[in-house]
Amino acid sequence: MVKKPKALIITGKGINCDWETLRAFEMAGAEAKRGHILDLVSKREKLGKYHIMAIPGGFSYGDDLGAGIALANKMRIGLKEALLSFVKQGKLIIGICNGFQALVKLGLLPALNGKYLVQNVTLTINASGRFEDRWVNLGVNDKKGCAFLTGIRNIYLPVRHGEGRLVAHKDVLSKIAREGLDVLRYTDSGGKPTMGYPANPNGSMNAIAGLCDPTGRIFGLMPHPEAFLLFENHPGWTRIKEQRLRRGLPLPDEGEGLQIFRNAVSYF
Repeated sequence: MVKKPKALIITGKGINCDWETLRAFEMAGAEAKRGHILDLVSKREKLGKYHIMAIPGGFSYGDDLGAGIALANKMRIGLKEALLSFVKQGKLIIGICNGFQALVKLGLLPALNGKYLVQNVTLTINASGRFEDRWVNLGVNDKKGCAFLTGIRNIYLPVRHGEGRLVAHKDVLSKIAREGLDVLRYTDSGGKPTMGYPANPNGSMNAIAGLCDPTGRIFGLMPHPEAFLLFENHPGWTRIKEQRLRRGLPLPDEGEGLQIFRNAVSYF
């Protein structure tokens, strides 16, 4: 048991959700630190001394080669052995939005048959052809026991991306479904996975919003849990506040996204 797990929040050119992600881990009880990707590659910063690695949202390297590709290549070339060792030691990795794109293109997700650094799926331009900035309903399909999703069945989070549509060959999608790696899916208001727009904001195949690896310790998602840490982050918080006060109900202490980070810290 670790008293206070250490979380490393990757930062670098174009990454712009690092401070929010750091705050999320601090609120969840971790000892969190921002670390530049170039410090890791040059070994000025040691990945191995941390328990959790987080790749936040943003537009790493300006998405000049496509979302997450440049960051994935930088990590594959400069951190291959450190990453494989990190995974082998039973530690946790989360990638959010651009971080999810990097994990997919790096081949840490979905890691079919336990093979890492082999790309099986991609995340590409939204079916709508435009940047999507909206809140979405999500359902958890956690047959695998994803460390980040313990106790969560449904969650409401914002998305803000232009390249979030998950695409893969039908055989790959079938294997992902059989192995239960499609742990997070876009749903309609009734909680059913949907391909309908805008509930599915990008047209992701099989309504996939997030994936885990076979161990359940690597998790990536397009929505932003770090953007819903406080009740007041909810787009309808003033209306909800008034409704609950009129009914004599207490107000929520925190936003739904914080539970994902609490789960990661509780894992250790």
